[in-house]
Amino acid sequence: MASEELINLVTETKKQLEHLRALGVEGIQIATAAAPAVTVQPTPSEPLTSLFGDIAPAPVKLTKSTETVEQIHAEIGDCTRCPLHQQRTHVVHTEGNRKARLMFVGEAPGADEDIQARPFVGRAGQLLTKIIEAIGMKREEILIGNVNRCRPPGNRAPTTEEAMTCKPYLLREIAVVQPEVIVVLGNTAMKNLLDTREGITRLRGQFQDYQGIKVMPTFHPAYLLRDPSKKRETWEDLKKVRDYLDSHRRSEP
Repeated sequence: MASEELINLVTETKKQLEHLRALGVEGIQIATAAAPAVTVQPTPSEPLTSLFGDIAPAPVKLTKSTETVEQIHAEIGDCTRCPLHQQRTHVVHTEGNRKARLMFVGEAPGADEDIQARPFVGRAGQLLTKIIEAIGMKREEILIGNVNRCRPPGNRAPTTEEAMTCKPYLLREIAVVQPEVIVVLGNTAMKNLLDTREGITRLRGQFQDYQGIKVMPTFHPAYLLRDPSKKRETWEDLKKVRDYLDSHRRSEP
């Protein structure tokens, strides 16, 4: 009985190897007591395949949207979709270069932003502007926004429900602009964009992926104002962003 099972196993293994060869998958080596090892080399252009023929999904790449940022803002209008509208002064939209290679995303507007209807214009925003200039760029060159567009009371973090109501509009803006790199500022922005439970201290400084777009998590400028010792780490993170953009020049259409 054991011999029969072994023969069946070898037969099935050979069938799987033939299937893999037909798919162009190489680099798999299998040996048994009844069959010599068989080796084929991987083809980089083909998706990875398991021994049992399960094709690994191809990386997801964000499809460029045909709408405009202005159309998205017009659809948002004088938003009352979540409770944050009750105490806000203005809806604070994403602003900046519609062809930006670099985008910064925070969690929500603060008091100054709520008054001026512009993202990152308070003390934290002024520090962000200095950070942008330190990597050799101007604020006008980049795109800046938040997960939520209305100020939460007392500058608290948006609730999950509030973030889920507003987040789709941010994702639509990203699909329109197609930045090469997104810097997410702080835990709330990072967790909402990447759908992760990991904390900012664990992921900061390491490029992540959002549908083919590089994402760099780092500390929020407001946190740096409270703990200036974290500025060095943030600078290291932004240098990686600068170096990536310098080495990957996007060809203009």
